[in-house]
Amino acid sequence: MNNWSERLESASDTLRRRAIRIPLPDAEAERCFNQQMTRIAAAADRKIDLLDDPDVPLTEVYADGLDTIRRSFEHRLQQVAGEPYHDVATAYLDGRRDDWIGALAAYYLECYYRSQERYTVDEQIFFLLVLRYSACFTVNVSFLSSDFGSNGVAYESFDHVEADLDGDEREQLCADCQYSQRAAAEYLRENADCVRAVAPDPDTDPFERRGGFVHITGRQGSTFNEVLAPVSPDPDRFDEKPSTPELVPEGPEAKRARRKFLTDVEVLI
Repeated sequence: MNNWSERLESASDTLRRRAIRIPLPDAEAERCFNQQMTRIAAAADRKIDLLDDPDVPLTEVYADGLDTIRRSFEHRLQQVAGEPYHDVATAYLDGRRDDWIGALAAYYLECYYRSQERYTVDEQIFFLLVLRYSACFTVNVSFLSSDFGSNGVAYESFDHVEADLDGDEREQLCADCQYSQRAAAEYLRENADCVRAVAPDPDTDPFERRGGFVHITGRQGSTFNEVLAPVSPDPDRFDEKPSTPELVPEGPEAKRARRKFLTDVEVLI
């Protein structure tokens, strides 16, 4: 393989419909999981504030969200594989290493590059599913071609509307777009607790939890769609506790979430 685009095609064949499974053997692992979910919840809170602010155009909200996703994957890459994460991932894809560090680095690095494509590929939908089981959690990231169903929230961007409008029409359209963005902020505000509920602070809430959430975002022209909702993990999915992180096939929960929230789904990555 001569370039990274070819390696991405190889990664797609290797990682499509797969998830990362991380053990939760002790309180320290629980704290790390809690910190990861706290960062996701904080990103949702920031998006809520930006959507609520009439002076912030939706183009900035969208770009800020993409940058948050990029930095999140970059952070995970450095945690898993250190600074040479690109070399580690490439070695795994080239078959020169076959360990969990290489597998996770390859998974996260593809997610990193695919998330960057969303700056220019409007139709691509980002799908994140996090599930907490009794002794582990899974992270399933995929990129889809699909339409959104009736669940979730849709909101409009004035800056993306391509229409020749007069002054009154422009003013009304701007007001309608801002109203839809405030409705999206309220939707996220009402559902953000499903992220925090997956990973409570083990030092203040030591009881074992099981749960999950799905976050789906996409854009089609001037319309943005978002789903943030709780998902129940399948209690019979895993028979044994994991000893190390690993790649696993996606679970039935991912298929159910796609059927519930999306239509005409094609899993691209």
